[in-house]
Amino acid sequence: MRTGEVPSGENIPKHVAIIMDGNGRWAKERGLPRIAGHHSGMKAVKRITKAADRIGVEVLTLYAFSTENWKRPKAEVDFLMKLPQEFLSLELGELIENNVQVKMMGNRNLLPDHTIAAVEDAVRQTAHNTGLILNFALNYGSRHEMLEAAKELARQAAAGKINPDEIEEEDFERHLLSGGLPNPDLLIRTSGELRLSNFMLWQLAYSEFWFTEVYWPEFSDQHLYDAVREYQRRARRYGGL
Repeated sequence: MRTGEVPSGENIPKHVAIIMDGNGRWAKERGLPRIAGHHSGMKAVKRITKAADRIGVEVLTLYAFSTENWKRPKAEVDFLMKLPQEFLSLELGELIENNVQVKMMGNRNLLPDHTIAAVEDAVRQTAHNTGLILNFALNYGSRHEMLEAAKELARQAAAGKINPDEIEEEDFERHLLSGGLPNPDLLIRTSGELRLSNFMLWQLAYSEFWFTEVYWPEFSDQHLYDAVREYQRRARRYGGL
């Protein structure tokens, strides 16, 4: 199969997670401010959502803002916090038309009211849609997520609601922010970085990884298809033979 062709309908990953990286470097190479890269990255979100839906992906999780991203300059953070509002104001109608369901996983506490309002409105308006789930990881950090899950199980054990010796993996997973979603089959990271950056550490235990040098604003539907075709060529053994 030639590069760029749409993958066959067999063995399409149900859940694709993407670490969208390289917006700032894309902008710098073009003599543009970093926020221009983030704005172009927003266009890539629409492009890849449509491409994922086209080939039958059921869940698309996008790492939009990590708990570590607050360390960036305030002006950049403020701009990033406005992007969900801008994106959803432009695209929500089309997402509804295409039966896409919007979800969010992350810590809402530090997010600005206007960011939360935009996301929650999109979640509410698409709650009954039955197509692709577009899941934004916003102010998300996997270590914090797992710590909070462990605390909740500890509270239940202390209250006598559960027996600690009977806690199973499924019990822990139910308390993760991704609870109710299948674990990712395929992780994609753009821009050439080869690390997880505190993203879905539990959920990615048996996922296939695909890395590319391409910056996120340049990531196209063809790149997604390349990643999916590579996934289709791999054998997932889950520790077996």
